[in-house]
Amino acid sequence: MTNQPDAPIWRDGGVPVSPRFDDPYYSLENGLAETRHTFLAGNALPERFRDGFHVAELGFGTGLNLLATLQLWRDAGCEGRLCFTSFEAFPLEAGDMIRAQAAFPELGDIAEELAPFWRGGAREVALPDLAFRMVAGDARETLPAWEGRADAWFLDGFSPAKNPELWGPELMAEVARHTAPGGTAASYTAAGHVRRALEAAGFAVTRQPGYGRKRHMTVAELS
Repeated sequence: MTNQPDAPIWRDGGVPVSPRFDDPYYSLENGLAETRHTFLAGNALPERFRDGFHVAELGFGTGLNLLATLQLWRDAGCEGRLCFTSFEAFPLEAGDMIRAQAAFPELGDIAEELAPFWRGGAREVALPDLAFRMVAGDARETLPAWEGRADAWFLDGFSPAKNPELWGPELMAEVARHTAPGGTAASYTAAGHVRRALEAAGFAVTRQPGYGRKRHMTVAELS
């Protein structure tokens, strides 16, 4: 059963903050720039894109990562379809999601294109170049039941210190089990226990420069 969403608290010029986890949904400095640095470049995108390339993420949040990835796919002139699956325990209400996305005018066209789906309560979006699915519920329960495998993972839950359930070794093992050969993962966190959990799951893990005030981030490749 999906938990009811929490209405975000809006701070620092309109950045949504989760009252449940006391953590912002994206970087206070520049959420879009962090997404591009951490998840897109961290997974060597767009260079690896191909028809049917599958991105999966832990933590859909405001949908910022989806919008940025689809924009990159289109800007790269990719043919075929991008697949994108997101696991989210507490989906935001449509109005809050759309308000948060409005902070990034560079993504305005795509945000406007997808807004009717969110307003309609959609958990799946089918476009000529996108197959999106949101799997609502606790990822510790929903990911083991998922039949897909991702080429790239965005590990984007709230801070491991505040949301430890989304960073445990059992869940990282499930991430590895649902990763295609040669697949990758990237995260804004460089917490030692997260890196060790990824290594124990079979990933080769490296620490790279993070975005903004974050000194380091994590990049992993399934060995």
